[in-house]
Amino acid sequence: MQIARMKTADALQKYFGFTKFKGEQEAVIDNLLAGQNTFVIMPTGGGKSLCYQLPALMSEGTAIVVSPLIALMKNQVDAIRQVSEDDSIAHFLNSSLNKTESNRVRSDVSEGKTKLLYVAPESLTKQANIDFLTSIKISFFAIDEAHCISEWGHDFRPEYRRLKPIIKAIDNVPIIALTATATPKVQTDIQKNLGMLDAKLFKASFNRANLFYEIRPKKDVQKEIVRFIKQRKNKSGIVYCLSRKKVEELAQIIQVNGIKALPYHAGLDASTRAKHQDMFLMEDADVIVATIAFGMGIDKPDVRFVIHHDIPKSLESYYQETGRAGRDGGEGHCLAFYSYKDIEKLEKFLHNKPLAEQEVGHQLLQEVVAYSETSLNRRKFLLHYFGEDFDEKNGEGANMCDNSRFPKERFEGKEQVKMALQTITSIEGKHKFNYFVDILCGNSTSKVKTYKHENNAFFGAGKSHDEPFWNAVYRQIIVAGLAAKEIESYGTLFLTPKGKEFIKSPFSFMLAKEHDFIDTDDEDVILDQKGGGGALDPTLFNLLKDLRKSLSVKYKIPPFVIFQDPSLEDMTIQYPISIEDLQNISGVGKGKAIRYGAPFVELIGKYVKENNIERHDDFVIKSIANKSAGKVNLIKNIDKKIPLEEIAKSQGKDLENIITEIENIVNSGTKINIDYHLNDILDDDSQEEIYEYFLEDAETDDISVAHEEFDGDYSEDELRLMKIKFMSEMAN
Repeated sequence: MQIARMKTADALQKYFGFTKFKGEQEAVIDNLLAGQNTFVIMPTGGGKSLCYQLPALMSEGTAIVVSPLIALMKNQVDAIRQVSEDDSIAHFLNSSLNKTESNRVRSDVSEGKTKLLYVAPESLTKQANIDFLTSIKISFFAIDEAHCISEWGHDFRPEYRRLKPIIKAIDNVPIIALTATATPKVQTDIQKNLGMLDAKLFKASFNRANLFYEIRPKKDVQKEIVRFIKQRKNKSGIVYCLSRKKVEELAQIIQVNGIKALPYHAGLDASTRAKHQDMFLMEDADVIVATIAFGMGIDKPDVRFVIHHDIPKSLESYYQETGRAGRDGGEGHCLAFYSYKDIEKLEKFLHNKPLAEQEVGHQLLQEVVAYSETSLNRRKFLLHYFGEDFDEKNGEGANMCDNSRFPKERFEGKEQVKMALQTITSIEGKHKFNYFVDILCGNSTSKVKTYKHENNAFFGAGKSHDEPFWNAVYRQIIVAGLAAKEIESYGTLFLTPKGKEFIKSPFSFMLAKEHDFIDTDDEDVILDQKGGGGALDPTLFNLLKDLRKSLSVKYKIPPFVIFQDPSLEDMTIQYPISIEDLQNISGVGKGKAIRYGAPFVELIGKYVKENNIERHDDFVIKSIANKSAGKVNLIKNIDKKIPLEEIAKSQGKDLENIITEIENIVNSGTKINIDYHLNDILDDDSQEEIYEYFLEDAETDDISVAHEEFDGDYSEDELRLMKIKFMSEMAN
């Protein structure tokens, strides 16, 4: 055995130039070379690829590597070719190759030149490929990203579940399955499906001690992201979004704020995706804004931050995506923005899926909720999810999360914990913890009524506390090991021996107050449509109001035509001192800034100088014009003079929604001509009367005040449309 190890070590130095292995790499390789089935669970950055690359180079024949993504295959083939003088040492066989290229690959493999052949699972199902593979010498099969096999995994691929019979039909050789993320349930599922329950398991610690985990409420999220990146100038980072549209929008916003950022998603053509990926790897771009299509197998060691604009669908996804930060052991900041509304959106996506898949999806989402809202040490929570214990006081990286740096208040919860555990034992049958929360809070839900548990001894026993409180209690007793989830029955709770012992002999249990995310808003603050939120600098705000009033007298127009209050409030936050700066203020377009802006920036510049105010760049976050397809389409339809009612009907909206959208467009500085519609609903005299009111009499742009002024002679919609005409002509 010593000789084999020496050979392995020699090969490591020969092919890769390393003098020693990382972790259990050597033991994994020796096990595979001995012809044994092997299962490797190793976090991102732990060196999984080498566990099959090196034995492939050392073995007779060709190793078949099953990989889920074409981009991932290309990346890994390019990397392995660097260790040889001959490119034929590694190939991929997938749908991206033309017939000539496919024939060349088959020829190199048949001649014994190729040591690693990467294939997609779909390629293995083709009879022509099966026939070809049965004709060659295969050293072993490597199943990369093996979590794709499990429907409990975060990236389930049905094709992966058909691998075992195909592999068996091709050749009876050893299998090595590898993944970076696998809960105990997923581990078992992978081994069962591949028929390798006899495999030796090599499981590295999931603890990435250099990563800092932070969750923030999803408020002003675009502004927060730009500020965060600006504070890390020239550092590499990835920003993940769930939708392609959001990727494009956010990439633009980051770009206009002077940051080298590029979008990446499946909607871009292959050459653009490859170009953007290469620019990121070659440091021609600092930030990639991407959907989850980006990152799998990307070997960039110095990614310094990973931001989740949207919370992921599972903790496995979250762990794998955050694992792309700090792979060199250096700084790695993992920031996610959380709103429960995002969870509700993700739940809606599950509706059309089979019932069993819905159950799995809901459970995975609830784990994400628990992680996001918990006040426990995030590392402990995350590692517990993957079946690993962690000492939050002395473990490596113990203080590397927001909850440990800024701990929440704790209180003695022995009695509440005992009550929560007793509620579980008092009910026959399996239920999830939210059912026990309903019992304790006395909620007569349809499910509670069905099981007739309104008569349970603990029904309403905990109603002195609210549902979030009891949710927190159950989360914390699960992490503490007093209760556990039965995976096979979709997360129903049962008491552990430790929990049963607690009921008999309760001991001190300090509960942490959980984060309150109830008021978070998942809607981004578009900086050119921000509502009034109070001035940061009331002195400057009053000076600006006085200036606005004097200009309104000079131009003989109401003050709100010049700048509305939310715009003045934003000026007290951002302190714009140039016309260009002023265009970043909410509700100020280019035309309005040029027409009215000079005296305002002059006043602000003087105020900043006299009061020694330091203007921080991170406050001045530029926005992009809101050019969503819907708004552009609306403007085009108005230009075509299509009746507003027809526009509303074609978009499945009512007239009030369309009027609101037009108001937003006009308020952001775009002129719109709706005379054709006004001429259909109001005669010339009525239009003139309302226009003169806004020009001469109105002290506010409040429509309810106008409605009262005219004693109800005009509807609110008519007044709003006339105000749109007035603001479009006078303000823009």
